[in-house]
Amino acid sequence: MFRRSQPISDGLQRTRQGFFGRITGLFGGSDITEETWEELEALLIQADVGVATTTLLMKRLRERVAQENIRRADAAQTVLKQELLGILAKHPAQVDRSPRLLTVVLIVGVNGSGKTTSIAKLARYDQRQGKKVVLAAADTFRAAAIDQLKLWGERVGSEVIAGMPGADPGAVVYDAIRASQESRRADILIVDTAGRLHTKFNLMEELRKIRAIAQKQVHRAPHDTFLVLDATTGQNALAQAKAFKDAVEVTGVILAKLDSTAKGGMAFAIVHDLGLPIRFVGTGEKPENFAEFDAEAFVEGLFA
Repeated sequence: MFRRSQPISDGLQRTRQGFFGRITGLFGGSDITEETWEELEALLIQADVGVATTTLLMKRLRERVAQENIRRADAAQTVLKQELLGILAKHPAQVDRSPRLLTVVLIVGVNGSGKTTSIAKLARYDQRQGKKVVLAAADTFRAAAIDQLKLWGERVGSEVIAGMPGADPGAVVYDAIRASQESRRADILIVDTAGRLHTKFNLMEELRKIRAIAQKQVHRAPHDTFLVLDATTGQNALAQAKAFKDAVEVTGVILAKLDSTAKGGMAFAIVHDLGLPIRFVGTGEKPENFAEFDAEAFVEGLFA
């Protein structure tokens, strides 16, 4: 039933050595006791699975163990893996790259989440599919953000359309769309956006404005809005995700820095609590350390 994806499996090395490693140890050859259930519940919460998702898992596990007359803890581990996969399968990671004149992708997320690096990795991913990718530096509120995106653009071979620091982000997006359609003849435009303004309200209003400009210039744009979340921030990232989801109709999550966390359970909370699919995972610092999210490989990698 389960298979392994090497990039995801490699990226989960620290996670396997953390709380999920302890869960594997819990499911040894012993019989299931009430103490087993209590310890499992505590480990799932500590692994950032979240209270709501953990409660659902524990209910389903207890029910199935009783119905299937499972007595050994090692057999119950198989059921746990199946239930974890069932959560992720409710919102599968389907990447939409349908043929169109121009695909516009917005990237949102707080500063420091790995947003700019994820943009470069996504550009490299699309390049490998034979697409020409242009980047738009619409985070104009930080000069460093523009410079950083230009640097990554050079590394992955994607041209960056940018304005001056402090310029209108909407104008940058407009110019980038026109350039992508006309002189650059790009297949995909990936737009970086601000991760922080003076207030959360201002930030969300700016993102709505950028989205509206894209809609006016390209049919049904933006075609994807990916939220970048730092896998190391755990449950704190869920509050961020809810705010962005309400403001800009997020279509999927890029889970960055997966290789840097000893937890990893946040993936299940993202899907269960927010109803968002995880589309990609970042598993290292290089542009190539990026993969489509594979639910089966992810679950298997947690326990391998």
